Order: sequence, then C-alpha cells, then structure tokens
Amino acid sequence: MTEYSRMAKGHYTVSGGSIGVSAPNAKVINLPFQPDYVEFINYTEASAGTDDAVPFAWWDKDMGQGFAVIQRSSGSGAMVSDVVEANGISSFSAGLALQFGARQQVVGATAANPIVFNVTAHGYSSGDVVMFQGLYQTQFTAGMPQIDGMMFTITVTDADHFSIPWNGNQSNYTALSASPTGAYVKKVLYPYLYFPGVAIISAITLNTPTGYTTVDTTSAHNFVVGQEVAFRIPPNWGTIELNSLPNNVVPGSPIYGYVVSVTDYNTFVVNIDSSSYTAFNSNQTVASVPGGDFPQVVAVGDVNTGGVQLSAGSQLYPPPQYRPIGNVLVNTINGPAIQGAFVNNTRQGFVIGVGFAKGDTTAFLGGAANDVIYWRAFSHDMNVV
Repeated sequence: MTEYSRMAKGHYTVSGGSIGVSAPNAKVINLPFQPDYVEFINYTEASAGTDDAVPFAWWDKDMGQGFAVIQRSSGSGAMVSDVVEANGISSFSAGLALQFGARQQVVGATAANPIVFNVTAHGYSSGDVVMFQGLYQTQFTAGMPQIDGMMFTITVTDADHFSIPWNGNQSNYTALSASPTGAYVKKVLYPYLYFPGVAIISAITLNTPTGYTTVDTTSAHNFVVGQEVAFRIPPNWGTIELNSLPNNVVPGSPIYGYVVSVTDYNTFVVNIDSSSYTAFNSNQTVASVPGGDFPQVVAVGDVNTGGVQLSAGSQLYPPPQYRPIGNVLVNTINGPAIQGAFVNNTRQGFVIGVGFAKGDTTAFLGGAANDVIYWRAFSHDMNVV
C-alpha cells in the first residue's frame, strides 16, 4: 500500500574521515517524517573500489536503532556482506521537550576565559550544546556550580577537551580537578526545538558602538537583524536597566530593543543606549547558586512562528534557518511567515552514524572526506510481521 507512504531522496558530500584510518562525521538528515527504511550508495567509493570502503548500506527500523546491513570492499575490489551493530543508521524525532545524551564525568576544568573542560573521550563535536551539573570542587563552597543548568555551545580542542564561551577567570570561580564527585556533563540532543526562543547571557558590553549595547550568549541566540528582543536580568547580575519592565516613561508598557547587527552565532548588537547602565556581573558567588536565576534575552513579536522574507530570485518557500555555530545556517521544516518570536524547529529524520563493520573495524559506514553519498528514505503504510 502507498496511500500514506512517504519517500525522500537526496545527496551530500562527506566531511571528515579517511578510508581504513578514521571515521567521518555523522550526517543528520532532516525530513518532514520519521523514516522506517533507509538506503544509500557511496558513489565515490563504488566507482573507486577502495579497500575497506562501504559503497552500499541498508537499514530497517526492525533491525534496531544504530544497525545496518552493508556491502564493503575487501581487497582487489571484492565485495563482502557485513553488518554494523552500533552507530550505524538510526531515525530520530525531536519532541516538545529537551532530550539528553548519556552523562559523562567531568575530570577537570580551568578557571580561565574561556573555561576548558577535560572529559575523557567525550565524543562531542564543535557546535554541540551541553549542560553541566554538580560542578563543585568542594561541595557547596568552591568550584563553578554557577553555570550548572545553562546550555553552552562548545568548541572541541581535542578528544578529551572542549571549551565553552564563559569567563571563569574571576574570583568566585575555582578550577576543577581529580574528577569531582557528582560533576557531570551531558549533551542536549536537539537544543533548538523553538527559536530564537530564550538565550542565557554570558556578557554585556555597554554603549558599544555609541548608543548601542553588545550582548554575548552561552549558546546560539539565532536572532536576525530587525528581531525584537526583551531582557530578563536578576538584580545580582547587574544591568537591570535593560529589563523589559518597568518602563518609567510609559508605565506598564514593556521596553523592547531591536537587533541592529549580528556579529556571530552568540553575539549581537541591540539599539539600546546603555551608557548610564550598571555593569553586567557574571562573577556570581557559589553561595548564590541555590535558588538563583539566570540572565536571559528573549525574542518577542506578534506571531508565534517565524520566517524569512521573499524577494526577487529567492526560493519560492524559503524555510527559516538557525545558526548553531560559526556562520553555518541550517534549514528548518517550516515555510515562509512573518519574522516573529518563535519558529517551530521540532525535527524528524535519520542519522548516518560513524560505526564500523562487524567483520572489519577499519571499514567505516559513512565513507571518507569528499565522498558523495546518494540516499533514499521511506516511511511505509504498513509493517507486516
């Protein structure tokens, strides 16, 4: 039956990895449905016949998440049937609440700017978003629990270290060492379910450029020029003059600002004159952690979905995009709409992982850098067992 079946196809170029040496980066494919069957052809390796390459792969959801049946090259171009039993092909659906990866022990962290964390074989990539808990060097008295519960975009420096955009080189922050009990990090699997949404503020530079205010956030703010924003800053963090209420000029009317420029994924400039405002203070005490609130900036607007403007030569239905790190823009599943406060970014699709063949641990599923992979995905009406 095909009345309600769904099909999609596409292609992409592999990043990272080397045949027989190292795994490529996992590839996430966003779709308007969650597939139950996926197949792909690595055209580059199918034509080259490279030893240890995986030119063909198939996955059915009844195999289980992370499995795959493959054909791999095995010397002199011979093809061998094999399977991948972990980190193979899997489907996903980002729901209405945050989902997390496994907790990992924090071995140590520098009291520096930025803070660099030591987590053995973390498996993260730059642009991933993580959250911490229990960052005490000495329980309830020293460490950096001030950042517990915040979401941070990370920059990976090596297999055991990554940094976060936060200044730990302040008097109330203490370095972590010797794997403190209860100190963990976990990956936020789908951090931008709605965006721009709410972002946590890491720094505010007053009156730069003249008459404007520069704001840094811990993870991607996803604002665009012209975005209307409001601030929620607790008194102990300073700069409460930015807060949307009260408005001393028009009582009861919220104070909003407009984004006039976007520096990068976690820095933007807003058209609020802060020349006489209180300085922002991220040097919070450990004692202030229980019951504390985070400084926030939030998108506001007159609609609950967002979009991009149509213009001459543009795509007919351009989807809103978000910016997880750097200047890379990622499409959402939405169509055009008035730019507003929130874009629905709940996502579905599948992932081609970084697993290797059961019979040859140097044959990696996802190919090697610059390989071209053609894929097809299906969601079937019926599943007859």
